[in-house]
Amino acid sequence: MLRFLLALVLFALPAFAEEETVVLGLSQDRVAITANFDGSNILVFGAIKRETPIPPGEPLQVIVAVSGPSEPVMVRRKEKKFGIWVNTDSVLVDSAPSFYAVATSGPFHDVISDTEDLRYRISIERAIRSVGAAMHIRSAQDFADAVVRIRTDNGLYSIRENTVAVDEQTLFRTSIDMPADLTEGEYSTRIFLTRGGQVVSFTETTIHVRKVGLERILYTMSRQQPIVYGLMSLAIAIAAGWGASTAFRLLRNS
Repeated sequence: MLRFLLALVLFALPAFAEEETVVLGLSQDRVAITANFDGSNILVFGAIKRETPIPPGEPLQVIVAVSGPSEPVMVRRKEKKFGIWVNTDSVLVDSAPSFYAVATSGPFHDVISDTEDLRYRISIERAIRSVGAAMHIRSAQDFADAVVRIRTDNGLYSIRENTVAVDEQTLFRTSIDMPADLTEGEYSTRIFLTRGGQVVSFTETTIHVRKVGLERILYTMSRQQPIVYGLMSLAIAIAAGWGASTAFRLLRNS
């Protein structure tokens, strides 16, 4: 029995030795949201660590997927009735990332198979989770599609094919543009290595997005002391209105 187990371990060693793993780097792993924040560009780069020579056959492909905090989204359908647009059906999409960007080293469907995409939920459509809608709602999938369409138009969702540069099947790099209206939270960054559409290795890290300075103080106050925040906002609005009125009156009388 002992000899059998030893032989099994020795037989398995070459498989582990042939495994390709990612050594990852980021130009920055923290993004600070300030008053003049107008977006950020994150450089994702790395290398493939191997114990054996590059396997022959299909070339290595790389996928980089950056996902913002997920949250439920209520989607409503509008229809024109009696000359006015009214809400008819509504569906709660269970989980949709606030930001989602995928960069690939080739055409998406050449880089990863549909089965692997389903397993790892890499494409935008599969990153959104919608358990289901009420039976009476027609075309329920249209509601999840609407989230994708709207956020794609707003620059929050994107698939960027052929934007990951891979050198000698060993080094890779790409950049991810993050828009100005980022949601605060943890941004999951996943890197997949594939051959022939199959995932051979993947790793994950996190980009931290936080409000800082006055924005952080106001954000915390609005959540923890909403009454104080409301009164302060009202006082600022009154003071701004009074100041503008006084300045206009002085200019008119001068």
